[in-house]
Amino acid sequence: MHVVCVGLATVDLIHRVARLPGVDAKAEALSTEVAAGGPATNAAITAAALGARVTLVTAVGAHPLGALIRADAQAYGVTLLDATPLARTPPAVSAVTVLDATGGRSIVSSNARGVAAPVPSGLAAVLATADLVLADGHHPHLARAAAASGRPLLLDAGSWRPVFAELLPAADVVACSAAFRPPGAGDVRAALQAAGVRRGAITRGPDPVGWWSGDRTGELAVPEVAAVDTAGAGDVFHGALAVALGRGDDLLPALAFAVRIAGIRVGHAGPRSWLAELSARDRP
Repeated sequence: MHVVCVGLATVDLIHRVARLPGVDAKAEALSTEVAAGGPATNAAITAAALGARVTLVTAVGAHPLGALIRADAQAYGVTLLDATPLARTPPAVSAVTVLDATGGRSIVSSNARGVAAPVPSGLAAVLATADLVLADGHHPHLARAAAASGRPLLLDAGSWRPVFAELLPAADVVACSAAFRPPGAGDVRAALQAAGVRRGAITRGPDPVGWWSGDRTGELAVPEVAAVDTAGAGDVFHGALAVALGRGDDLLPALAFAVRIAGIRVGHAGPRSWLAELSARDRP
């Protein structure tokens, strides 16, 4: 199975702290890690850990910080297709602070602001072999190419981006966070259905996942997990969902699989330690 993840790659500086500093205050980190991040990147590493062949299509460039993203992707079995291989500017950087007592996180990120990633040569050939394509909307040109590929499309809709207005009608499944809200929308599910989205889900952290498939709707309970680190949990959810949908699971069992894998991630500190807890049953 080949999963193609299209979207953001960042360099994440992750501090775990006992308390969040206030304005003009400092806090000493309990631990510090540096890793590749971003919705599409974390989803890609998750999908690869679950046994899929994965290609990540993103913008990294030739800046020294980009070497960290490349090395991390390679270490976890992800093939990287760089849309901006000659760019000398730094890749996107995120500062992630995780509160030790609760696992809650705060993030400051430059995202893909100011980066116009073009469609790289070879992308059409890569997309043509995909069993499923995941797009997070951070690089609009790449996302449009993903939507136009004709391959099953999963949208990671973390927060509204203008390109989503073009992507929604092409999506097979849209998985939204609770923060996602199309402009002027009251009921998010109704707005997405009006845009042509026949299958979708709305995650709400530890609360039940709302879902719909055609005329059927429901909620999927999220098992209680002692949260140690919630950073990237939504990205892990999307990566696992991509794997389940790519192998042909119906929406509800695919969501249940994604919820279970995200629960494993939340129970472990740091961006990658949770991968060691995946078992053979997690890699069907």
